Amino acid sequence: MKISKGDYGYIRSQKIRRLGRTAALFALAFGIFAVGMILNHGDRKNIYSIVAAVGTIPGAMSLVSTIMMWMRHPVSEELHEEIARHGGDLRILYELYLTTRDINLFLDATVVCGPYVTAYSSEKTTPQNIHFMEEHIRKSLMTERFKESVKIFSVSEKDKFLERVDQIRAKREELETDQDDQKAAVLQAIAL
Repeated sequence: MKISKGDYGYIRSQKIRRLGRTAALFALAFGIFAVGMILNHGDRKNIYSIVAAVGTIPGAMSLVSTIMMWMRHPVSEELHEEIARHGGDLRILYELYLTTRDINLFLDATVVCGPYVTAYSSEKTTPQNIHFMEEHIRKSLMTERFKESVKIFSVSEKDKFLERVDQIRAKREELETDQDDQKAAVLQAIAL
């Protein structure tokens, strides 16, 4: 079963998938180089060498993606269960790794419900980085014509996050939730 972006266990599954893809891409490039060496009796000055050299570019790009995933720690089972217990049937995205030119931020859980996007990050980061990423999410949603209230809780505010999730869950019936999946898709699109 494929684990999609935003599902619990995504980071763990992507570590394995991306490592395999990277190894396959480099093996293909080196295989082409070896075929060229064999066909040209050890002379590396041939078209196969050029194709193999250019063929390492996708492997290098995949390697960068693999390294980015291996730097992340997946959400713990305990935290996942705690958030799922508080969130109930709300739309919750797990393990989103948001990257910008200036900042990277890992969101353990993100709740999307009506006009609210509420997230929790277990990373130690500055309030300025949190505010910057809130604005980044808000602007990304605005480009799709969604005007949302975005709040990211830091590692020291886990209880506040869970309390906020409880509040959103309590008034879910009053909120318009028909576009939650589209908003979640925007968040998945801007995450690694």
